[in-house]
Amino acid sequence: MAPAAAGAKKGKKKWSKGKVKDKAQHAVVLDKQTNERLNKDVQSYRLITVAVLVDRLKINGSLARKALSELEEKGVIRKVVSHNALNIYTRAVGGGD
Repeated sequence: MAPAAAGAKKGKKKWSKGKVKDKAQHAVVLDKQTNERLNKDVQSYRLITVAVLVDRLKINGSLARKALSELEEKGVIRKVVSHNALNIYTRAVGGGD
């Protein structure tokens, strides 16, 4: 009996605590350089979402949502799909793509 009990204890799984991911440090305010990139580069994007701006410009999600709404008001981009979870925009062109 002793060897079987010892084998059961040896074979138990040891659960890991999980790996700690490095959190991204995104900007929470628009500085001059980021604002220039926002106004210049976004006009060339075909698909514009909050996630695209967060990834490419390294800004916070709430800042990206605010920037998209302001760009839409200016007429630089136009909304394609409106949903409470995701808004999809594209560049504003005269005739259409």
